Amino acid sequence: MLATGAAGGYGTYSNIKGVYNSGTALGAVAAGEGATAVLALVLLGLTMLGQSSPAVVRAGLWALPAAASVMSAVAAPDGPRTVIYAITPLGMSVSAEGMAFLARRIVVHVDGRDAEAEAQAAAVVQALAYHRARAANHPDAKVRKRSDRASWRLARKVGTADTTLGARLLDVQRERITTGADVALGDMFAITVTRPVEPVTGGRDAVTAAVTPALPPAPERDAREDAVTGGCDGEDTQVNDPLSGLESEGVTPAVTPVTLDQLAAIAGVSTPLIGEPLTDEQIVVVLRYLRYSVDPPLSYRQTAAAFRESGFTGGEARIRGAWAILMAQEESPR
Repeated sequence: MLATGAAGGYGTYSNIKGVYNSGTALGAVAAGEGATAVLALVLLGLTMLGQSSPAVVRAGLWALPAAASVMSAVAAPDGPRTVIYAITPLGMSVSAEGMAFLARRIVVHVDGRDAEAEAQAAAVVQALAYHRARAANHPDAKVRKRSDRASWRLARKVGTADTTLGARLLDVQRERITTGADVALGDMFAITVTRPVEPVTGGRDAVTAAVTPALPPAPERDAREDAVTGGCDGEDTQVNDPLSGLESEGVTPAVTPVTLDQLAAIAGVSTPLIGEPLTDEQIVVVLRYLRYSVDPPLSYRQTAAAFRESGFTGGEARIRGAWAILMAQEESPR
């Protein structure tokens, strides 16, 4: 690239020297290729420092060689050589742009940031914020309409050539695809265990008549037995306390289901409320509560549907992430 720029400068010097004297040719080269070389060094230094180059530097890299091209074209003796004389000074512009582009890529590879792309993105976002504010608050309806259209045109440029933004968006998309695949595979390969129903056999399950042995006549009842057994009613039927024999017969009271407040207290979070924004931990608590609200437990799609029908707020990506956390906690309980 340096050789190309030097060759372009020497060619311009030779072309102009053939028409004018050497001093004029040297001054033309200094004003054209020389000034272009200075701007190229400035652009290269700013790029290596990770800074964006001013617009006047980029414009000068092409304006000065263009002026030298016009001067060389005027000095050409005939038509065919006019084209050659006009193209020769552009070698310095191509060399400067090539060195700046290579230095820019090296800086991006080493530091992970592109100063030029960041400067362009900042300018686009600033202009977009200005036009959105003017489209919403300007008193003139025509100005609001023009700003609204300009903001839509600027919206297409947001994030263009931003490698950092592209890498982050790819990471987010990979995470969502991984979570979705985990949930889909979990629903696909989930196994619901049901107890097999044994067939009824005649030898084992045949119903036979009850055999009642003959009992001897009942002895006369003593008055002290009433105090032990609890007494009889008017038809001489023994009456006992209905709750006195539950424990001796092995009967246990019904288990009260766990409430959402209790699950939230166990998880150490505040109780999730319907219609309010929820944290990721609260979404996990709600999914656990809804999943085990019935027997057998609900699948992901059923739980997600119950989540929305209950009125809780949360996007699909957050619900999938919370479901993945819930499945991981079930697979490896603490």
